[in-house]
Amino acid sequence: EITHVLRGEEWINSAPKHKLLYEYFGWDMPVLCHLPLLRNPDKSKLSKRKNPTSINFYERMGFLPEAVTNYLGRMGWSMPDEREKFTLDEMIENFDIQRVSLGGPVFDVEKLRWLNGQWIRDELSDDQFVERMRHWWFNEQALRDLVPHIKGRAEVFSDVSPMASFMFSGMLNLKPEDFDHNKLEEGQVKRVLQFTLWKLEAQRHWSKENIFADVKALAKAMELKMGDFMFAIFVAVAGTPNSWSVMDSMAILGPDMTRSRLRHALEVVGGFSKKETKRVEKEYAALLAE
Repeated sequence: EITHVLRGEEWINSAPKHKLLYEYFGWDMPVLCHLPLLRNPDKSKLSKRKNPTSINFYERMGFLPEAVTNYLGRMGWSMPDEREKFTLDEMIENFDIQRVSLGGPVFDVEKLRWLNGQWIRDELSDDQFVERMRHWWFNEQALRDLVPHIKGRAEVFSDVSPMASFMFSGMLNLKPEDFDHNKLEEGQVKRVLQFTLWKLEAQRHWSKENIFADVKALAKAMELKMGDFMFAIFVAVAGTPNSWSVMDSMAILGPDMTRSRLRHALEVVGGFSKKETKRVEKEYAALLAE
């Protein structure tokens, strides 16, 4: 039996309509509880354009499920003793709707990283740490996926780590000058990154073949040679233009990490202002219409 429905505050205006629907069907109306929306650190509404919103991204980054659950539990609610670290069972035992804050809670990835570190150090034994690492990335299947790309390039095993480190990293340490290109202007580099991001955000069947088709179509529409177009993508995803096929890398990394790295790269090169974004969106729409 559903007695309470907890949902975002953007549904408040729809509540009267939902009440009428329940009355029409003769159903018992549950108690509607409207929660404040999550916010970015700059107080804007949480969105995938500023913060990764897919749970798969946080799994790929190596966050513990317990830490993510703990952090989400703190979004607009607190334990009676105000402690920051608690288990799901402890939250269930102490949950009280009256303790939900009316202010929009800020989803801060740096704060989540800190909390995740607390969980790693306080809750995992050395054996558990090794097992979690193995489950996260350093397992046989994940390494097998890399073998076709690293075996032919390595002369000694110690070559593998610097060559493949970007595959098991989070956001790469990039600088604006990393995107300097002798044939593309800064505005073109930004557009390559932005248009590719928008194109891949719309891609629902993630595969090397589909990624290649999307990128090739964009390069053609922008009248850029494939090599010139791909330069910024290589740097954004692999941290260097000198890597194996970035299409393979994106396919292995998955959609969430790939898109996040493209967003990060856009931030590094300065991105677009709100006014510029509207103009660039029109340019992108025109390209797709051709």
